Amino acid sequence: MNSQSSINPKAKIGKNTVIEAFSYIDDNVIIGNNCWIGNNVTIYSGARIGNNVKIFPGAVISSVPQDLKFDGEHTTVEIGDKSTIRECVTISRGTKDRFKTTIGKNCLLMAYSHIAHDCIIEDNCIIVNAVQIAGHSIVQEYAIIGGGSLVHQFTKIGCHSMISGGSIIRKDVPPYCKAGKEPLSYKGVNSIGLKRRNFNQIQINQIQNMFRILYLEGKNISQAINKISNEIEDSKEKEIILKFIKSSERGVIKGILD
Repeated sequence: MNSQSSINPKAKIGKNTVIEAFSYIDDNVIIGNNCWIGNNVTIYSGARIGNNVKIFPGAVISSVPQDLKFDGEHTTVEIGDKSTIRECVTISRGTKDRFKTTIGKNCLLMAYSHIAHDCIIEDNCIIVNAVQIAGHSIVQEYAIIGGGSLVHQFTKIGCHSMISGGSIIRKDVPPYCKAGKEPLSYKGVNSIGLKRRNFNQIQINQIQNMFRILYLEGKNISQAINKISNEIEDSKEKEIILKFIKSSERGVIKGILD
């Protein structure tokens, strides 16, 4: 650890973790083993950082939420193993809604992105440069959000989805799909991403059939759900898609025909 850093003696620092010069580590901070904390990083009280995490210069972790309802309650930021936090990323700790903000394992948060209070970023997500994610949002596993995108509070982004850069995300984005343009709309199944993650062609074809019913046949949501439920063979992917759509509180993005 560099003697030019300010490390509270109450902070718990794991084995073989390197903290570079001019970084600040508050009390009530836990950092795991084999981490690298770059220069000029600020880690406030409530941070819980796993093993093999890299945090680049200028990042601010576990800052007080930018929420006027926050009343000083004890909350945390949790960052999973092997995640990378690039330059000037900001992550706010939770409020009494969830009491924590969560970044999963093996995530990449690129420079200048912001993760607000009570967000959940699941494992293996990529948040590209300057993405701004407002409070209480959920980004499911393997999702990719393109650079400069804005995510409205309480929005949910489905697993294995891919959103183009510069998007304004006001509605929920279903799993497995690509989304783009303004207003944000369905642009097909993320088939290349699914193949890279070892989905077979039968699974991809079934996902395409479900989105064809949802977005290309002119049906409303209830009609599409009924047809998918009755005509598509049961599978894990079917269960995930139907559960996502049925539980959407903001409503899902529009389709190609809209």
